[in-house]
Amino acid sequence: MRRFTGRSDAGLALAKELEQYRDRDDVIVLALPRGGVPVGAAVAERLNVPLDIFLVRKLGFPGHEEFAIGAIASGGIRVLNPAALEMGHVSPEEIDEIAAREEIELERREQEYRGDRPRPTHQGKVIVLVDDGVATGSTMRAAVAALRQQNPAKIIVAVPVASADACELLSREANEVLCASIPEPFHAVGLWYEDFSQTTDEEVKELLQRAEQHLHEHSH
Repeated sequence: MRRFTGRSDAGLALAKELEQYRDRDDVIVLALPRGGVPVGAAVAERLNVPLDIFLVRKLGFPGHEEFAIGAIASGGIRVLNPAALEMGHVSPEEIDEIAAREEIELERREQEYRGDRPRPTHQGKVIVLVDDGVATGSTMRAAVAALRQQNPAKIIVAVPVASADACELLSREANEVLCASIPEPFHAVGLWYEDFSQTTDEEVKELLQRAEQHLHEHSH
């Protein structure tokens, strides 16, 4: 199994398998920042469809932040994990408090990345949801659950590299799952990239601007 040279290379590999969505005006690529954005940018450019970001922040259990009781996502969407709530005895007030804190950070990032570009509508769209890789799948699953609430026509999860477990879980929740490679044993996403350096906020903004420009120049 080959390693990807970097995130753009990985995006091109995904785009090859998504050719049937090329040039369609009901398709949008949504990338999870930050690492998903260069991958998504390559997919969107190749398919000649819009690129946007979809932010997800997990809601951690008070004192045990790594244990997620749910997540919030772009557009003020909240997804709660029922099992965690039953076990955790977290009051609705506590959840509101945690969510409000995360909401501030999410809005700040969204504002920073998006600037004054309006948030796109997802209703009735075919959404290609992209990240640079999926280990446990919990963030991606939260993204899928959040997007469901906006009534898209279809959600396709597309990732260059993923664990078998995550692919299996996601395939029950998304309409389609495209995992370009499923290494066994999996270990970590970064191992499957020659260059897995951190994507910066600057790069995210630049890629979004470039995608908009590209679409403008190649609009039918």
